[in-house]
Amino acid sequence: MTHPPACHCALHSRRLFTHGMLVTAAALSLPSFAHADGVQLDERSSLAQLVPAEQIERAAAQQYQQMLRQAAQQHALAPESHPQLVRLRAIAQRIIPHATSPNLKSTPRAAHWNWEVNLIGSKQINAFCMPGGKIAFYYGLLDQLKLNDDEVAIVMGHEIAHALREHARERLGKTTATNGLIELGSAIFGLGNTGRYFANMGGQLLTLRFSREDESEADKVGLDLAARAGYDPRAGVTLWQKMTAASKGSPPQWLSTHPAGASRIHEIEASLPAVEPLYARADKPPQRFEAAKPAQKRHEAEAEPSPNNQ
Repeated sequence: MTHPPACHCALHSRRLFTHGMLVTAAALSLPSFAHADGVQLDERSSLAQLVPAEQIERAAAQQYQQMLRQAAQQHALAPESHPQLVRLRAIAQRIIPHATSPNLKSTPRAAHWNWEVNLIGSKQINAFCMPGGKIAFYYGLLDQLKLNDDEVAIVMGHEIAHALREHARERLGKTTATNGLIELGSAIFGLGNTGRYFANMGGQLLTLRFSREDESEADKVGLDLAARAGYDPRAGVTLWQKMTAASKGSPPQWLSTHPAGASRIHEIEASLPAVEPLYARADKPPQRFEAAKPAQKRHEAEAEPSPNNQ
């Protein structure tokens, strides 16, 4: 039996319904596959909600600018043309577009952050990313560990992860709850003890210590971000081999709350199967940069951020 076009008989109605269900089922299945891509994380802590995101990002921006001014006054802020700053910004430019990958469950505010990357002349083995996307590397981290681009990407991804997952906001939220400072109205308008607490927030952000759980989570996210950006996630292993050797078994100030040595490397290796496929299909960086050279005296190379300023 032939049926005219756009026929609405029972047979065609069943076929159309079945076809529609199949299409719908296929569409619904896509997000689950996309969600399973890369590392898997829990939702961000609800304790972060005790601290307004706008407040903490504003405090971070103010503290970051103060740090840059102090570094500039001490001739320890790398100029725009410094090769290692150019390197850091090139790597960041590849990582940042992946900050909102669905599996990372990052704060949606990250899509609108005004990201900044700067290099500070200091012997410290340290780096950080403050809320709002304010990134700083210390020259000692690049120089003393002779990090290659993949290892730099792992460090940067780790630090960015703290901001994306709002670990600082969560830490401050716990402090707020512990101290009973939950009067957000007073915080917003800068009134009373709560107002003073938030006024001092900026200084806390530079010295904040994360928990081991936060550090482990940042390791996983860092591997994911680096892999998506085209950097080898296996560099997480070599990074911590270098870190352990440089610190003679004791972790430096950077990530000192995280288990070091074999236990940390074991955790990183356990996450590699989830991120190696991301790296395999990622576009690789068109340029590789040289590792940092030992910092020279300021009068020999004014463009080199002095390592003597802390």
